[in-house]
Amino acid sequence: MGITSILLAIIFISNIFLAAMVVFLERKSVSSTWAWLMILNFLPIIGFILYLIFGQNLSRRKIFKWDHNVHQRTKELVNKQMLEIVNQDYPFSEPIFKDYHGLIYMNLNNDEAPLTLNNRLAIYTDGEEKFRQLIQDIRSAKHNIHIEYYIFRSDFLGHEIIDTLIQKASEGVVVRLLVDDEGSRKLSKKLVRRLIQAGGKFHTFFPGRLPLLNLRINYRNHRKLAIIDGIIGYVGGFNVGDEYLGLNEKFGYWRDTHLRLVGEAVNSIQSRFLLDWNQASGEQVPFQDYYAVDPSTHYGEVGIQIVSSGPDKKWEQIKNAFIKMIISAKKHVYIQTPYLIPDESLLNAISIASLSHVDVRIMIPNKPDHPFVYWATFSNIGLLLEAGARVYLYQNGFLHAKTVVVDGRLATVGTSNLDFRSFSLNFEVNAFIYDQPTARRLAKIFKNDIRLSRELTMEDYEKRPMMIKFKESISRLLSPVL
Repeated sequence: MGITSILLAIIFISNIFLAAMVVFLERKSVSSTWAWLMILNFLPIIGFILYLIFGQNLSRRKIFKWDHNVHQRTKELVNKQMLEIVNQDYPFSEPIFKDYHGLIYMNLNNDEAPLTLNNRLAIYTDGEEKFRQLIQDIRSAKHNIHIEYYIFRSDFLGHEIIDTLIQKASEGVVVRLLVDDEGSRKLSKKLVRRLIQAGGKFHTFFPGRLPLLNLRINYRNHRKLAIIDGIIGYVGGFNVGDEYLGLNEKFGYWRDTHLRLVGEAVNSIQSRFLLDWNQASGEQVPFQDYYAVDPSTHYGEVGIQIVSSGPDKKWEQIKNAFIKMIISAKKHVYIQTPYLIPDESLLNAISIASLSHVDVRIMIPNKPDHPFVYWATFSNIGLLLEAGARVYLYQNGFLHAKTVVVDGRLATVGTSNLDFRSFSLNFEVNAFIYDQPTARRLAKIFKNDIRLSRELTMEDYEKRPMMIKFKESISRLLSPVL
C-alpha cells in the first residue's frame, strides 16, 4: 500500500470517527448535526479544521457564579413573583402585566429575571447621539464605571471613550472595561496599558489559549452594556467603533437601537456585568457594593425584565421569549434585525402569526456585512412572503437594530439577532419592555424607517438570478453553523 493510500485511509477513518463524535457525543440540534456531517463529508481535511474552530460544544455548565446572598434575594423575589402569577394575585396596577403574564412567568422561570416596574428609559437610534450621552454620563461618574462591549476599536471613538475612562480612573473612580477577546482582537494594547496605568481595570472574555490566536470562534460575548454609578444603564446594539458613528464608507449611515435606563432594572444590568466580569477576571467582586438604585425613589413607570442567554444555559431564553411575544400578537409584529436566520420553531412562529392575519413586518439591511449570512437571510424570506409577511430592505445605510414590537404594547431591544449564533452560540442580553408608550415609540420609529426602505414583494423575490438562488441554497444548508 502506497503512502497516498495510507493517508487517504487515515483521513477516511478520522472522518468516520469525527462524524460519530458529532452524532453521538455532541448534544447539537439535528439541523446543526446534518450541516457538520455535510461539511465533513465534502471537505474531509478542511472540514476537520473548521470543526475544531467552529464546532466544539461548550459544556452546559454554570460558568457564571453569583454572589450567594444576592442570588438568594433574587431567587426569593423571582419565586414571589412567580407565585403571584400562579395565584392570579397580580400586584401590578397596569393590565399589560396581566395580559403578558405568561411571558413574564417564563422569563422568571427560565432566567430568574425579575420584573422591575420603577424605571424610565430613553431610546437612541443614532450613534452620535448615543455615544455623546454615554461619554457625558462617564464624565459625570462619581463612584464606578462598568463598560462591556463585543467590539471595541482603537479608532477615533475608541480613543475618545478610553481617554475619558483614563481621566475618571485618575480621579479615583473605579473603572472596569470588559471586551470580547475575538470581537475586540484589534484593540490597541498600548491604549489598554494607558488605562491600566491610570488605575483602570481591563479584561477580555474567553481569551485564546495560544498567543495571538483564538480558536474559540464560538461562545463569544456579544453583549453591549454600560453602567454608571449603578444608577444609569445602557443596553442595545451599538458597539464601539467609528462605523457606528456612520464614518465607514462601506456601510454609510449606521442605523441601530440602544436604550439608556434609569431605575431598578439597572440592578439587573449591573448583575449581568459583574457575572461576566468575575468569570473573565477570576475576581469575586461583591455584587451588593455596586447596587445604587434607591427603591424608595420614583424613577418612572416602565416595566422591564433583563433577560440573558448563552451556550452554557439549558434553555434558549431570548429565542423562547421572541416566540412567546410573536404568538401572543393580535394586531401586528414589527421586527428589525440585520440577520434573519431563525430555526424552525421561530420561523414557524412568525409564519403562523402572519397566516393568522397578524400584520407581520420585517426589516433587514439592503447590503450585507457578511455575505454567507446575508444569503442565508434571503433564503428564509420567500417562505415568510408566502405566509403574508411584508419585508422591507433598509436603504439609508446599514441596519443593525435588534428590536421586536408587538401590538404597540410590548417590545424588546437588545443584543440578540434572530439567528442560530445569537440563540445558541453567543452570550446575549435583551430588555423586555412592558410599556405602551415605549412600544408605540418603537413602532413609530419602525414606520419612519419604512420611508427609508424598499418593500420586497414576492414578484421581486422570484426574479432573483439563478446564481443568487444557488448561493442562498448553500447558505441555507450551512445556516446552523454560520
